[in-house]
Amino acid sequence: MPQLSILVTGGAGFIGSCIARHLSDQGHAVTVCDRFGSSDKWRNLVKARLAGLVLPEDLPELLAGTRFDVVVHMGAISATTERDVDLIVRTNVALSLRLWDYCVAERARFIYASSAATYGESTDGFEDDWSMAALRRLRPLNAYGWSKSLFDQIVVGRFEAGGACPPQWAGLKFFNVFGPNEYHKDSMRSVVCKVYDQIAAGKPVTLFKSYRDGIPDGGQQRDFVYVQDCVAVVDWLIGTPAIHGLFNVGTGQARSFRDLALATFAALNLPPRIDYVEMPVEIRDQYQYFTESRMDRLRQAGYDRPFLSLEEAVRDYVQGYLAAGNEADRHR
Repeated sequence: MPQLSILVTGGAGFIGSCIARHLSDQGHAVTVCDRFGSSDKWRNLVKARLAGLVLPEDLPELLAGTRFDVVVHMGAISATTERDVDLIVRTNVALSLRLWDYCVAERARFIYASSAATYGESTDGFEDDWSMAALRRLRPLNAYGWSKSLFDQIVVGRFEAGGACPPQWAGLKFFNVFGPNEYHKDSMRSVVCKVYDQIAAGKPVTLFKSYRDGIPDGGQQRDFVYVQDCVAVVDWLIGTPAIHGLFNVGTGQARSFRDLALATFAALNLPPRIDYVEMPVEIRDQYQYFTESRMDRLRQAGYDRPFLSLEEAVRDYVQGYLAAGNEADRHR
């Protein structure tokens, strides 16, 4: 593949930094756009060979004078608990539209992060049907999911109406992603990361009790997907410019939180110690008990690489990163 000039927004964050590192390792000229503040997110970029770095407020000036071949838009307000909806709209919708319009004008390709949060409490399954009729049936549970769903609808609306589109566009509905470079996310870290911290502190792992008949404590299920598999999908899309549309990115297999905890103990060669605790009353009515991506569309589009199993991915994350002994080893 020839060297490309690639902009990665949110490129110091969890998924974005893994993408930026991989693409720079492939020899592409990668520019990262992100905000750092007083966080340690800069550590995620220590081993990435970057062509440039820009703060979000300086992005318009950069875009006015620079042509990128590909924009990988991972930047977003991703906290499902964020209550400032104006901030969410400015970041997740307005900025996304600005980048879409840039890609149209410059004939750059556009790959962006949608989210499984667009599905909400899905009653029709997690089918990545990107017809407008299907998108309008979705009922997200929070403002983050709504903002992502809104942008999906705007994009598909323009496409269906024959409007101007980038030469390639793809929205990725990431499910429950975990892996290296997420330590800065605090309460938004993956359950794998939190479970490891509990075990490392010599404490039992705590999982929520179940409040639904037929589902055991800790039996709530998610489609857990390793960040390296997400990076592989982005890499494949960059190398397959004829593909466009909305695609789920998960393993296609739901696993329980108990399975995840047991895999973490196994990766550390420790016997399991799990306590089941009451779920906070304020989230019980909105709590999802099951998510599982339908992966047919991505497979039909030609993506044939296998996804790591939960046990394989947890073992790699725990042994290769979390238990590495120091922060530098976590950014190998």
